[in-house]
Amino acid sequence: MKKLLKSFVTISALSSLVIAPFIFSAGQASAETKKGTDASYIGAGVAAGVTNGGLNNDAANFGGNLTGRVKLGNTPFSARGNVIWNDKTSAVIPEVSLDVPIANRTNAFVTGGYSFLDKDGSPSPIGNRDAVVVGAGVESEVAKNFLIYTNAKVGLRAYQNSPASAVTINGGLGYRFK
Repeated sequence: MKKLLKSFVTISALSSLVIAPFIFSAGQASAETKKGTDASYIGAGVAAGVTNGGLNNDAANFGGNLTGRVKLGNTPFSARGNVIWNDKTSAVIPEVSLDVPIANRTNAFVTGGYSFLDKDGSPSPIGNRDAVVVGAGVESEVAKNFLIYTNAKVGLRAYQNSPASAVTINGGLGYRFK
């Protein structure tokens, strides 16, 4: 049943990512003044789990992150993907975000997605089991084609045998490809 649920969520997320740009870009006018950033980018940095579930094998830990953002047309939405890892396991987190320009070349964003752990039961910066993930962050272009980003993610009920949620703080440097 768990594998079926994972497959359903994965297929739904991927289908949404493929279809969403066509739906959102239809009929959009691009005559408005831009603020914030519309950069599509890939980046790498650090990930720090700051919580534990209160049981063995779920202590806070440190690792790395790979992240990517693809802007979805002239909408305030983006498709995002993250891989958060440590020396024990990794988590793949597809997300959709609502991006809000807050300054020139700078966005704040809120995200929603799902964390798929490589090895359930192994501690990661985002818990030790698959979970729904929500987050918030900031990204800013700091030089031609380069951005810095930071975000916090909360894995809801992300620990086995515990109702606790996992929190990870991530940050890094991104390279604009579009």
